[in-house]
Order: sequence, then C-alpha cells, then structure tokens
Amino acid sequence: MCILQSDTMSIFKYFSAYIFIGLGYLSLTSTGIKSFSLTLFSFGLIPIVELVSKENKSSNTVRNELAYDLILYSLVPLYLGLLFLFLNSIDSNLDTTTLIGRISAMGLLIGIFGINLAHELGHRVSKTDQRLAQLLLWSSQYMHFFIEHNRGHHKRVGTPEDPATARKGEPLYLYWFRTVFGSYASAWNLEKDRLRRKDIAVWSFQNDMLKYGILQVGLLSAIFLAFGSTVFLYYVISSIVGILLLETINYIEHYGLARKKVSASAYERVQEVHSWNSDHVLGRALLFELTRHSHHHANSSIKYPKLESKEKASQLPTGYPGMMLLSLVPPLWFRVMDKRLPSFTENS
Repeated sequence: MCILQSDTMSIFKYFSAYIFIGLGYLSLTSTGIKSFSLTLFSFGLIPIVELVSKENKSSNTVRNELAYDLILYSLVPLYLGLLFLFLNSIDSNLDTTTLIGRISAMGLLIGIFGINLAHELGHRVSKTDQRLAQLLLWSSQYMHFFIEHNRGHHKRVGTPEDPATARKGEPLYLYWFRTVFGSYASAWNLEKDRLRRKDIAVWSFQNDMLKYGILQVGLLSAIFLAFGSTVFLYYVISSIVGILLLETINYIEHYGLARKKVSASAYERVQEVHSWNSDHVLGRALLFELTRHSHHHANSSIKYPKLESKEKASQLPTGYPGMMLLSLVPPLWFRVMDKRLPSFTENS
C-alpha cells in the first residue's frame, strides 16, 4: 500500500527543480570545469544516488493544486532568462572546455524545461497552460511535439505506427534518426487529417505545422541577426542536445513494450505494463513525476503531483538518468533490458 505524503512535504520536494536553474546559472556564468556543473549533477550525482537508494512508492495528498502549478509557472521565466543569458554570454573567445560545458548545460536546460516542462503543461485543458507549452517548445525548436505527442504518441504507443516507441533490439542511435524524422512527418499527417476533416485547405494559416515552422524560422533568424552566426550555431547545437535528450527519454520509456494486435486495424488497450517506470524519489521530484509513466498514459490529463505508482507497471532497474547513460552503450542496454521485457509484450 502506498504511503500518503502531506501536502506541505509534497510541494516542498518539487522545489528541487530549482537546483537545475541554479546549476544552470552557475554553468552559464563559469569557465572551465565549473561550466559542467549542471551536466555533472544530472549525469554524475543523480545516477549514483538513484543506483544506491531505494524506490519510494508514496503518493501525494493534493489539496492545493495551485501551489503545484505556481512552481511550474515560476520556472518558465527563469528558464527563458537562462536562455537569454546563454545567447548573451557565449562566444568563440571562450576556451573549448567552457564552450562545451555551457552548450551542454543549455542543451540540458532545453530538454528539462523547454521540452519536459512543456510536456506537462501541454497535456492540460487550460489554453493558458497550452500556450506556455508552445512557448517553451518554440524556444526548443520542437513545436511539432505538441501535435505528435498529444494526438499521435498517446494513441499509438506500443505499436509499429508510433515513431516514439523503441523496438526490441533497436540501438539508441538508429532510434534517434527514426523518431526525429518520423515524429515530424507524423505531426504533418495528423495536422493534414485534422484540416481535411474540417474541409480546410492544408496550405493555409490554419495549419498549425505551418505556423510552427514560421515561428521557429523567425526565432532562428532573430538570433542570427541579433547575436551573429557563431552564437546562432551554438544555439542550434544546444537545441539538438535538448531534442536528443527528450528522445532518449522516449527511448527508455517504452523500449520493447508492444501492444498485441486484436484485429486487422486495432490493438489491445494501453496497459500499465506498456511503459517503463521508476519510483526513485530524486528523479520523480526533479522531472515532475515523468517517471510514473504508466499512470500518465492511463490518463494524460492528470497533473503531475497526482500521478501514482502502478503495481503492474514495468520497472526499470534504476532511475531515468542512469538508464539514459546505459542506453548510450547498446550492447549493455540490450543485456540489461531484454531479459526484463515481459514475454507477452515483446515486439515480434
């Protein structure tokens, strides 16, 4: 039975996301090895802590939803401020170590806030939250995620039609290419289908994919004109890092978990077993319960503090950051993960 945590304790633990903001600021304003502060925390300290710590299956007693929402809202301007700081402070005169450190830090910030925070807000029914999600994805150069994830991935997860579901035996590096290009193509097709159902021309300003493309090109052009080609290049690289961070998370969330086909055109319903989960408390708090992925897929409109541990969910041996590092070495990943795949959900 899950232990219920008090509202005050629950709210407090999610303030730990400010660690990313603080270390991000330190990384973007420091030189040398200190510019790797955020990277070392994310992929050094967190994996070690989660590897040696026990899982925590407790649930939150949520009485004041606004308090949890305010944490998210406060992070939006802080993240955007760090992006502006990055654009203003990085240049080719910095030494190579500092350049790599700051670019990797900005890439992590884009993945953590520009996409993961957008993911949480983008699932909500509030138009204001959805606009904030689109703003964050705009900063990440990944606005089509708003369409493909909500209208595509959640419907097709665990099937060959879903570009975000990694197949058994598929190396991460091949998956990156398939999912990045496949997700973009899927978003276009989803938007075309939506417009055709409404008898609206695909090539019109009611096409969200066209609007997203114009907005993203506009942001890229503005950065190029305001900061020059070098900063523009560093921003693009950081965006790519953030995007690949997201897609690596997608890789570990559903690797090898396939839904059975029950007819020529239908699959079994999405079940708890069709997502990989982790109840390690540090990752839960820092990533706003993203690691309780089965409950999220059962009801994507549930806000993050209300997500619960599911008994039948597929469980990872450690937290998401550690598993992301493992996925970078495909032979080790396959050795650890393939034997954990439930036999009745393996891809054929």
